[in-house]
Amino acid sequence: MTVHIGALKEDISKVVIMPGDPNRAKFIAEKFLTDYKLINNVRGMLGYTGYYKGKRITVMASGMGNASMGIYSYELFNDYNVDYIIRIGTCGAYTTDLKLFDLVLVDKSYSNTAYGINLGYNENNISASLNLNKVIEETINNNGINVVRGNIHCTDTFYNKDYSEYLNYGCIAVEMESFALFTNAKVLNKNAACILTVSDSLITGEKLTSEEREKSTIKMIDLALNSVLKL
Repeated sequence: MTVHIGALKEDISKVVIMPGDPNRAKFIAEKFLTDYKLINNVRGMLGYTGYYKGKRITVMASGMGNASMGIYSYELFNDYNVDYIIRIGTCGAYTTDLKLFDLVLVDKSYSNTAYGINLGYNENNISASLNLNKVIEETINNNGINVVRGNIHCTDTFYNKDYSEYLNYGCIAVEMESFALFTNAKVLNKNAACILTVSDSLITGEKLTSEEREKSTIKMIDLALNSVLKL
């Protein structure tokens, strides 16, 4: 057990799917997994381990922001010997080319967070694990799923006043957790990817309702789970 995760090492799979919201972790376990059990409830950060089509998988929430994702993904990689983490979450579009409900597979995460610097990583961008993205791409192609590839702006400030700088880096949308996840994977020689659903647009002001958000994540969850089968 760690300070933040109350599970035993054997309770957690080598492959973890990480939504931000604990309730989404619970939803995934109840709807998609068989023979699942609650393996963590410290600070309400729900985690479950069960089986998807015979594959043992852990689904655990990360909370919001780089700091929270950083803690949980670091401990999973470092203390629980997890090899793969796929973040699934929502994002806000920076371009009218992205529509509500679209899926995004992240290539690079750009951020001005100090998270990487504190771990000895001094760049303002970091890539997803190429081998894991390749597995997800194969699932996309095999199932005819429409997914946009692109760079993401990962912010520590939810209510940003100016995001124009990140358009210069080719960022097509914004979220809050991918940079810390990718950094931990790089520092610890592990694998991380991020699949996002567009939930709102910073250009048009359109937003999904809470009910639409829940329904819209089904495609993203399916993609992550079926990609995990190849690991």
